[in-house]
Amino acid sequence: MSDETPKRYHPVHVVIHWLMALLVFLMLAIGKFAMPSISSADPQKPMMLQSHTFIGGAIAVLLIIRLIMRFTIKQPAADTNAGNAFLEFVAKATHILLYVLMLGMAASGFGLFKAANLPAVFSGAQPYPQNFFEFLPRLGHGLSATLLLLLTLLHFGAAMYHQFIKKDNLLARMWFGKN
Repeated sequence: MSDETPKRYHPVHVVIHWLMALLVFLMLAIGKFAMPSISSADPQKPMMLQSHTFIGGAIAVLLIIRLIMRFTIKQPAADTNAGNAFLEFVAKATHILLYVLMLGMAASGFGLFKAANLPAVFSGAQPYPQNFFEFLPRLGHGLSATLLLLLTLLHFGAAMYHQFIKKDNLLARMWFGKN
């Protein structure tokens, strides 16, 4: 095995990254925009919440796998060609905060799952809660979701800046190809 630093992320890391990106986008769209606009009396609401819960669980599992891979598989060297120490700090902080917020989303989502007794709601043994804000984890879940949305937009914007303005092909690191 080579001690060389790879130019690209491991293919499994790439798959997990893009799958998580898709699922996080879907979850934010459902949780921040679709579900709040539907009445709790609508029979679709519990099904949407159940989907939201299962997808959230899948993201949490992928996040754990991704974190394990982050510390066990060689990765490309950090991009330090921004030419600006502040931007390099923001890039590093953004990546760390994305992980922290996703962990926060998973923890607060699980806390909300338990506090609202969602298994009973999903089975029909308990009615759909009229107000999730009566459960303490909802505050953290909502705040984390908003911050995650903003950081995701920043991350996407930075990737597009690198790809189309700087044209440094930084995005290729998180795609398939030869090292």
